[in-house]
Amino acid sequence: MKKEFDILVIGSGLGGLVSALILAKEGLKVCVLEKNNQYGGNLQTFSRDKLIFDTGVHYLGGLSKGQNLHQYFSYLGIMDELQLRKMDENGYDKITFGNDETEYPHAQGYRNFVEQLSKYFPEERDNLENYCEEIQRVCSQFPRYHLVGKDNYNEEILHLNTKRFIESLTSNKKLQAVLLGSNFLYAGDSESIPFYVHALTVNSYIQSAYKCIKGGSQISKLLIRRLREHGAEVHKHAEVSEFIFDENSVLSGVKTSGGKEYFAKKLISNIEIRSTLKLLGEERLKKSFVNRIISWEPVPSCFSIYLVMKPHSFKNFNYNIYHFANEEMVWNAYHYEKKSWPETYMLSSTESKDNHAFAESLTAISYMDFDEVEAWKNTFNTVADERERGAGYERFKLEKAEKMIDALEKKFPDLRKSIKKIYTSSPLSYRDYIGSFNGNMYGYRKSSENPLKTMVSPRTKIDNLFLTGQSVNMHGILGCTIGAFNTCTEILGKELVDGRLTHIINKIKDGE
Repeated sequence: MKKEFDILVIGSGLGGLVSALILAKEGLKVCVLEKNNQYGGNLQTFSRDKLIFDTGVHYLGGLSKGQNLHQYFSYLGIMDELQLRKMDENGYDKITFGNDETEYPHAQGYRNFVEQLSKYFPEERDNLENYCEEIQRVCSQFPRYHLVGKDNYNEEILHLNTKRFIESLTSNKKLQAVLLGSNFLYAGDSESIPFYVHALTVNSYIQSAYKCIKGGSQISKLLIRRLREHGAEVHKHAEVSEFIFDENSVLSGVKTSGGKEYFAKKLISNIEIRSTLKLLGEERLKKSFVNRIISWEPVPSCFSIYLVMKPHSFKNFNYNIYHFANEEMVWNAYHYEKKSWPETYMLSSTESKDNHAFAESLTAISYMDFDEVEAWKNTFNTVADERERGAGYERFKLEKAEKMIDALEKKFPDLRKSIKKIYTSSPLSYRDYIGSFNGNMYGYRKSSENPLKTMVSPRTKIDNLFLTGQSVNMHGILGCTIGAFNTCTEILGKELVDGRLTHIINKIKDGE
């Protein structure tokens, strides 16, 4: 039986699900195809020892009333059902260096952000105020940052360089490092990265920072529930293996590895952009475009350990810790020496359900190059397609987990005594579950020297094929959500999308 739709979305990452729901809300017949056992891309969680662990989304910003992600999620109809816990207002992130026991806080609220850091850098108050003003100014220059308004990029903003800006703001090396301390959120290169990437990332969290109770997968579950309420079809274990072109060379549908065919008037690809090129066949696109995509450098991948803690043995903390071996490391944190790995890490804690003072689990993440797992690159392992990678791989992961715990014990002596079980994931896990090239965390590296090189229009040269997701422009929850609205604007028209978003802004303002 031939299945026909208005819109076919390939991949169920956040960008794909949001795009699908925007279009389904407009009455279009939508279908989403996902290759894995679980929907949501980076929103995926996994369960071990009856505990839920996040793979990609450890906290969210901009979710307080009137803030941009709150407004977007309200429009999508998922805001009221999200189960959230606000993080420590006086330090949702704490930045630490080497053996220095001081924890430098990033606080919620611009005034509070300045206030808390001024305790450690009293002579820098004016510079901290300038920093907050500048990140807000840069963010406001971005299309759809405030839902409606600006609809094109300010090129001058795109060329602003993070290193040059931070150095012009303050000559205090320690403060420079503290302000850049959460750069794990955009993959650690503060030297060549455009300042807008830094600003868009940290600004949301300064506005407000929340953890998802029960993990980030609740976002994808709610989006899918809304999709089905609007009559959309959502299928997992449906890996797209080829694009179907009709006799006039018009893209008309896809075929899955299970042999099913789906047809649609328009298609949105939410999968890794290189995978999209492969499915299309490079000969259908301009050589210059293909070469540009292939020349992009992926951001680094990571190695994660997930620690199940013994009951009531380890104090919970309601913030993230970003640790660096020294202040210099913040400029290019992903460059590490294998023998001294991990030189940086992010650590987060999940509180116990029966006693909030204690942690039931910890997650620690550090950079890892794909070449460290190169020996096993031809192996594949997911829940849907379970295969062993062999004893060598298990030994490798165990050795890395021990090194990570050694590093954590410098900050938390005797941590090992509190650990009940250890689980791990490597760049291969990210590659297999998320589908990202070489297991990269956030798509491709951006550079202030040539910011347009890694920006791609959601509208492709193939008439009815559109792109969305983290390899198109911005990553993160907010980046992918804004990207999805940009993609749908190409399909529905700016006027209609702006009208819908203006309506939700006014509704929230009027307290409905």
